[in-house]
Amino acid sequence: MSHALYRWGCFAARRPGLVIGIWLLTAVAVIITSNTVGRELEDTFGAPGLDSQDAIDLLSEAQSDQAGLTARVVVAPLDSAATFNDSAEAGALAELRREISTLANVVGVAEANISQDGRIALVRVQYPLINQISVAELDALKDFVFETTAASSLQIEIGGELFFAFEESETGVGEMIGLIVAVIILLVAFGSLIAMGLPIGMALFGLALGISLMPLITYLIDIPSWAPQMGSMVGLGVGIDYALFLLTRHREFLSRGFSVEESVGRAVATAGQAVIFAGGTVVVAILGLAVAGIPFMTAAGISTSTIVLIMVLASTTLLPAFLGKAGLWINRLHVGRRRPDVGPGVGAGWERWGTHVAAHAWRYVVGATAFLLLLTAPVLDLQLGFPGEGALPESRTERRAYDLVAQGFGPGVNGPLVIAIDISEDGSVVEPLVSAVAADPGIAFTAPADISTEAGVAILLAFPTTSPQDAETVDTISRLRADVFPTVLDESPARAHIGGSTAAFNDLGERITARLPHFIIAVISLSFLLLMVVFRSILVPLKAAFLNLLSIGSAYGVLVMVFQWGWGMNLIGLEATVPIVSFIPMFMFAILFGLSMDYEVFLLSRVREEYLRTGDNDSSVIYGIASTARVITSAALIMISVFLGFVLGDDPAIKMTGLGLATAIFVDATIVRLVLVPATMTLMGDANWWLPGWLDRLLPTIDIEGEFGLPGAPDVHAREDIDGVVEMAR
Repeated sequence: MSHALYRWGCFAARRPGLVIGIWLLTAVAVIITSNTVGRELEDTFGAPGLDSQDAIDLLSEAQSDQAGLTARVVVAPLDSAATFNDSAEAGALAELRREISTLANVVGVAEANISQDGRIALVRVQYPLINQISVAELDALKDFVFETTAASSLQIEIGGELFFAFEESETGVGEMIGLIVAVIILLVAFGSLIAMGLPIGMALFGLALGISLMPLITYLIDIPSWAPQMGSMVGLGVGIDYALFLLTRHREFLSRGFSVEESVGRAVATAGQAVIFAGGTVVVAILGLAVAGIPFMTAAGISTSTIVLIMVLASTTLLPAFLGKAGLWINRLHVGRRRPDVGPGVGAGWERWGTHVAAHAWRYVVGATAFLLLLTAPVLDLQLGFPGEGALPESRTERRAYDLVAQGFGPGVNGPLVIAIDISEDGSVVEPLVSAVAADPGIAFTAPADISTEAGVAILLAFPTTSPQDAETVDTISRLRADVFPTVLDESPARAHIGGSTAAFNDLGERITARLPHFIIAVISLSFLLLMVVFRSILVPLKAAFLNLLSIGSAYGVLVMVFQWGWGMNLIGLEATVPIVSFIPMFMFAILFGLSMDYEVFLLSRVREEYLRTGDNDSSVIYGIASTARVITSAALIMISVFLGFVLGDDPAIKMTGLGLATAIFVDATIVRLVLVPATMTLMGDANWWLPGWLDRLLPTIDIEGEFGLPGAPDVHAREDIDGVVEMAR
């Protein structure tokens, strides 16, 4: 592989116009095709085999309106003395309901529920299934409310499932701040405008191409509408990192006196191969989300891994062409100092740090491990759920609607349980079941059952006494399923299922909790095998897996401290404590385990290169730290700034993801990579590179650095090979 990549790098540097032209034509074709025939991204949060999904399926088969999405319109008189018992306010409310019913795709508008004091009215607006509508319905409802409120005597707020399905969190400002910080970091690291601009440009180009592909991927699998945000978060980070790794290696070879073409070829053969391996690990880890058995997580994994794959391809094929085009100008247009640092990057300060850690290895291993375990400890209190609208800032209409409903009707009305009862063979169970549900201590009240004899389905809305995020609500759902339903339906063929957003997210959390250990074992096992093949070692991949678990566990612990315990929540604009979104831990593990391998491969490839040359483990570890620490810290700072940019959004789920990823990358690039890795490798000595002979003979050989990473004169290869391939293709 290294020789093939070397020949490709030389060719791309020699024929940059051809390579850049092919990429641009491909990008234009993808964008035009996507805009012409691409399909809409669709949100589906169900999963086969869940009780909440069974409820939706039953309602859908019966063609019940309750199977679709709902919006809540919450109304209160602006006059503090007025109530809906007054004729004027009652008339205004009736007119409001009538006008809402005329909006596009509104299936029905329920009778208004009035609070006991007459001050608050709640109107449920029913829409079709999520795959039958789009964001246009949400926009139409918001426009109507905005126009009506301007000329009305009523305060009108809206929220509900329609917002959750189609409202997108504003993250553009955060992304821009992250990019600005990345620009500053690259300028400080490289001191050259061109060297700074290439990684940023590559990441933005790859991200635009990847997001443009998503409407086309929907022909294979439904992609959720929030997938571009997840892809942007990961794509920007890895895109900049991969370009940074390859660019750093290129500048190092230039400093050794190689020509531009030779330097690019060697950079692609060494750092490019490491990027392919690291990127492949990220893709494999993210695709492992399919283990959860939840379709929308599988789809999000496919879309995100597609963006990562594009970043790998762009870094190893397109970037070499730009490096060839830039030539020696890569080190010009410098900023802030007379001459940019173009040397191999073996910093004296980092060398002293590596020597210091090696001299006190036991102390650092014990201290750093204890600290990370302390950060991980809060995971024992991890609660999965969904933050809901109560965690949004008060500037959002969904939050104001949530507060009005809780004030007028109680917190449980914000998360009703939709109970679907199959009465096709026994309709006599409805009344006793309604009575049993209403008598449960966790249920505040129930609405009259909606019975469709023709469809054989009865629908019951039950309102818990506690909020959707409360653990007691989960207990209520479990009690209804395990005790109440079996008691009433024990000798009847009728069956009952609990749906609604509260039950659905609870079910997803339980499914993920059950599948998470299998997912972790699968990802770690595959990563162990890949690292064992590359580094010809057993202890190195074992150590990598353990340390990666520590960094990810620390991130989970920080999320619990901030979002569940409320430590420092005001610093990130969080309005209230919330449970951890059910699917975020698995997403984070997949992404972080893959990303941490980037730094692992980049560091260990240099350590192994030096070890093969000298045979001295301790000096090789110190050399690896000294030659990669600056790049790793720069890359980590860039990724952290990108991830923290998403914390500035309003959506608690996006805040959660951004803070968790940023925390894990910080821990991984500092405590793990710069402390625990050199300390543990020093303690293990030559055993780091032990591999049984029989196993060594069985494993395929993949040498990331090879002859191209060793100092010496430029090697001359048959560069005509790739030219011949191109001529034949023509």
